[in-house]
Amino acid sequence: MDKVLVKQLSLDDADKIFKIEIENRSYFENIGLARSEIYYNRTSFQEILEKLVEEQETGVHYMYLVMNAQDEVIGRVNLTDVIKGPLNKAELGYRIGEKDQGKGFATAAVKLIIRQANLVHKLHRIEAGTSPENIGSQIVLIKNGFKFVGKYSQYIFQGDSWADSLLFEKVIDQDDNRTCREELSAIIIS
Repeated sequence: MDKVLVKQLSLDDADKIFKIEIENRSYFENIGLARSEIYYNRTSFQEILEKLVEEQETGVHYMYLVMNAQDEVIGRVNLTDVIKGPLNKAELGYRIGEKDQGKGFATAAVKLIIRQANLVHKLHRIEAGTSPENIGSQIVLIKNGFKFVGKYSQYIFQGDSWADSLLFEKVIDQDDNRTCREELSAIIIS
């Protein structure tokens, strides 16, 4: 696998992000990550990114780009619906473009985001959901220490029907903290 980096979302990367979304539209829709038609309009897309950056600045979400060694955006990894205080958690989401599937990029990006969640965002727990059919995503989570905790029936509306979701969690502990301090500064681009 080539080197992978994660970089916090900024408006400077709007064209790169839009490009990967357009190039992978069919692929993302086929794996259940469909977006509305307005998402693929460049002007609307810019407005969506501006809102995400604004929410990121207030701590609602932390959005990251997954970059390869050639500084190309190959995917995204996000910590969304952040709740601070007694729960101190976020939901994890990620997607890698079709041509970069099966190369370990998602596993590496999730590993980096766990470190970022721990050291920068000071989170205690990360939760994630996958469709029962998305074995690759489940493997990414398990390789990163997530534990299966249950299943929601008819949880998300996809296409024209309700789909189930498998639930995973990762409690960030002191071992995660100790093993990543030196590596983090070398691999995270702020």
